[in-house]
Amino acid sequence: MLELESDTLDPLDVQLLSALEVDGRASFSRIAAVLGVSDQTIARRYRRLCAEAGLRVVAVRDAERLGQDQWMLRLRCAPDGATVIADALAKRPDTAWIGLASGGTEIACMTRPRHPGDHDDLFLGKLPRTPSVVEIRAQQLLHRFYGGPTGWVRKFRALSEEQAAALRPAPPEADGPARLEPEDAPLLAALERDGRATYPELQRATGRSESSVKRRLAALIGSGAVYIDVEYRSEVLGFSKSAVLWITTTPAAMHSVGQALAAHDEVAFAVATAGPSHVVVTAVLRDTAHLYAYLSGPVGRLEGVQHVEAMPFLRRVKQLTYVGSH
Repeated sequence: MLELESDTLDPLDVQLLSALEVDGRASFSRIAAVLGVSDQTIARRYRRLCAEAGLRVVAVRDAERLGQDQWMLRLRCAPDGATVIADALAKRPDTAWIGLASGGTEIACMTRPRHPGDHDDLFLGKLPRTPSVVEIRAQQLLHRFYGGPTGWVRKFRALSEEQAAALRPAPPEADGPARLEPEDAPLLAALERDGRATYPELQRATGRSESSVKRRLAALIGSGAVYIDVEYRSEVLGFSKSAVLWITTTPAAMHSVGQALAAHDEVAFAVATAGPSHVVVTAVLRDTAHLYAYLSGPVGRLEGVQHVEAMPFLRRVKQLTYVGSH
């Protein structure tokens, strides 16, 4: 179990983050009732987390559930070009989890093409024609072991099973297939800016009735096409280091290694990929010593792991959505 190591946050803050991971649209009054505090306390803590921890609640399209390809990119760049390229990638709606590494000469990025042409536009068009890009490596995501709708803060185990169950939204009457319709665009655009937008705000953004918006959002979330996620700076929890691990396994061990990594407290994201690495992981750690201990201990002891390349981030440029330069 992870332990909070922060001078600014306390266990109630972690409970609030955990509650928002369970249901990012839960009302302050519902969260307050489950956590046993007042509505005003939750509202005040939420505002402080937004100001001090970079907390944002946003809607995310689940590419895996929608059957859309996703790719992990590694871009080796000229030293004077990486920051500019990373910032340009961050402005694209089809990118996420962008970080600068390797002394500022390498970029790690996940792409989630929204349209069939997005992949070709980025891989075959823009990036190869960018002079500062020295090398492009792309690995297609095959299977998600951890991440997406399952958040990292739950590994603090700040909520009991009963509290999590009380916060979990009721399933819709009919889930239906995970798909998006063209008329969903205004609703998704509003929720990607603010996942806690009120139904009247969503009504104004879409031009649809409030009851129609409520039904459609419930259907999108219930089918898994969309989920409400939270982003924040892990540094405020006492975890200032993050790294991407490119792990090579024996073919037979790919699944068992991925499942084992998903259970590690340090792991916020773990996927199987096609390419030089078989499993790619994003690890969140307290410091460099913690990274060493994690690589030489839990990762190194996994049966089937043949090679690990660790890429510590110098700077996170983008998490889920673009909010300007940091």
